[in-house]
Amino acid sequence: MSADAVQHAVVDYWPLIGVAAVVLGFALRLNAALVVVAAGFVTGLAAKLSPLDVLDILGKAFTEKRYLLLFLVTLPVIGLLERHGLKERAQAWIAGLRGATMSRLLTAYLLLRQLLSAIGLTSVGGHPQTVRPLVAPMAEAAAETSHGALSGDERERIRAMAAGTDNVGLFFGEDIFIAFGAVLLIQGFFADHGLSLEPLRIAIWGIPTAVCAFLIHAWRLRRFERALARAHPRDAHAADARPAEGRVRGGDGA
Repeated sequence: MSADAVQHAVVDYWPLIGVAAVVLGFALRLNAALVVVAAGFVTGLAAKLSPLDVLDILGKAFTEKRYLLLFLVTLPVIGLLERHGLKERAQAWIAGLRGATMSRLLTAYLLLRQLLSAIGLTSVGGHPQTVRPLVAPMAEAAAETSHGALSGDERERIRAMAAGTDNVGLFFGEDIFIAFGAVLLIQGFFADHGLSLEPLRIAIWGIPTAVCAFLIHAWRLRRFERALARAHPRDAHAADARPAEGRVRGGDGA
């Protein structure tokens, strides 16, 4: 195409009106599914497609890409479980375990997350399906059992620690999996520069990094636990004195 033809080419920007429809629908807090479908029709009609053609495109997109919507199934399931007391049950269960501190719980989850990611099971954990409904509430309950009532800021920091634990475990654990995309990317980079490396060798050299990441983050969790202990000192003598005082009063009454 010549330069003159490019200059005189007419670009039809009207189909972009569907983007405005999406923004407007979300701004008005309308149903998300209806907004997306309506935006699709607006875009199709602006592109001079018939309503039947738009329906055909939407139907094909749904049937061909429906597997991408499977992850959305977890969201209503988790919401339903939370509504029926999933967090409360998790907190009550962890509060009843002796010796279950916040740092020990998150360190155990870190180890589990790394091991599962190392064998390719990266979707077993995660923020929406594991951290928010289970790990974070259990860490809060363990911290409250060990250190007493927590402030709002401390609860937010515990939740952030739980999310960070999941990130560290996933990031450094999946580097050990030989079929992980990053390992293959590293192999391709070295191959382009004349170095032949097997994915297994690259994955093995990721083990020391994963071990160091585990030790460093476990130390961070332990340090945070100690900071909570300093912020919530337990007065053991006062706790022992209260039952004793009650016994004395009971003896006087007798």
